Amino acid sequence: MSELQPLLQSDRPEASENRPALRAEQEENTSESILDIKNDEGTDSDAAAQSSQKPEYNPSMHRTLDHPTSNVDTMIHLLKGNIGTGILAMPDAFRNAGLYVGLFGTLILGAICTHCMHMLVRCSRELCQRLQQPALNFPEVGYWSFETGPAVLKRYSITARRMITTFLFITQMGFCCVYFLFVALNVKEVIDHYFVKLDVRVYLIILLVPMILINLLRNLKYLAPVSFFAAILTVTGLSISFFYMLHNLPRTDTVKPVGTWATLPLYFGTAIYAFEGIGVVLPLENNMKSPQDFGGITGVLNTGMVIVACLYTSVGFFGYLKYGENVKGSITLNLPQDHILSQLVRIAMAIAIFLSYPLQFYVPMNIVEPVVVNYFETNRAQYLANTALRIVLITFTFILAACIPNLGPIISLVGAISSSALALIAPPIIEIITFWAVGYGRYNWMLWKDFAILIFGISGFVFGTYASTAQILYPSIN
Repeated sequence: MSELQPLLQSDRPEASENRPALRAEQEENTSESILDIKNDEGTDSDAAAQSSQKPEYNPSMHRTLDHPTSNVDTMIHLLKGNIGTGILAMPDAFRNAGLYVGLFGTLILGAICTHCMHMLVRCSRELCQRLQQPALNFPEVGYWSFETGPAVLKRYSITARRMITTFLFITQMGFCCVYFLFVALNVKEVIDHYFVKLDVRVYLIILLVPMILINLLRNLKYLAPVSFFAAILTVTGLSISFFYMLHNLPRTDTVKPVGTWATLPLYFGTAIYAFEGIGVVLPLENNMKSPQDFGGITGVLNTGMVIVACLYTSVGFFGYLKYGENVKGSITLNLPQDHILSQLVRIAMAIAIFLSYPLQFYVPMNIVEPVVVNYFETNRAQYLANTALRIVLITFTFILAACIPNLGPIISLVGAISSSALALIAPPIIEIITFWAVGYGRYNWMLWKDFAILIFGISGFVFGTYASTAQILYPSIN
């Protein structure tokens, strides 16, 4: 179960076993200067001054982990954290962008998102060294960047942490909503062909009770074999989908090479939704046995994201080329209706996403549960409050899916609002503030680069949200 923790929790790991043998020697020299940091409280004003006195502090040497992950384990978790329903929506994204804009745009967007992940890790390491802390999570990095940055910004440190936590919550709830609708639509395709045609909301209602029951499992160790089985189904379904996409491909001139300005924001929302792994980057790096291998040109992060970008580009390119303007919100919905194999793919992917819902749901539940449960004193009352909260949140995702039973616009909206805020807007802001006193390099190149990414992210946020909302309210515009 420890292998699942990096993907599910952003809290610093607690354990009893030190990783490097020489850490004990270093702790004897540095233990007196380590700060006692609290998330919800301010820190002493001389925190930055203390960090400057200990520049040799290496955060990774002071982490204590029960089961640190290897490079291969981290790679697998990184791939799992980035590959979800978004990859099946990439052909629809290419339809909005055009074949060649989608091809080069996805590669460029993947490179920008990967760079932002590097920025986040770099800021985390800088702040850990400055504060002499072994590890920080995403909201904490936002908090301490403001807290140790310019004095005028210290008042916004708590707001920064809350904003990042809020967008993490919105992102994961959006993923859950998409998962709910994805399962219902794929089951509907199979039932419609062999039995009777019903509205997708009927299948959402049928799925509600099983979805609640599976999410009442509180112990994550029971989800480990479920997650493994879901991963096998996902790989199998994706492989068979590739077989159908690559069979009898038409000429490239049968599809539009460039999309319109009106639909391009929809492409951005779907594509940035697909690159959904910004939230797992710091937990993965914090839990590594050799965190120095995470970065670098040939490090775990670059290697994993190159694989992810290539997979997204391939599915989007060949899926759109195969099905053209008729491509749907998930490529599985375009597979032939009269083939047993394609129907099995729909069922397999529906089961895989259904079993993956609890892992996505764990993150928002982990965010709001302490706030609600702390109002109750007895164990029984806390248990009942936890159960009620789970039912309410799952029902909320069901209501959203029932109100907007169109997979493409929901994916684009979630990506434009929350994924762009976390992946493209927060990292450059954090880097600018973190390195305010350190400097931005020759000719302030880091500052100009961060401003460019920030403008790109805000533009995608605004136009992507507008276009996605317009398509939800007025589906005939696209």
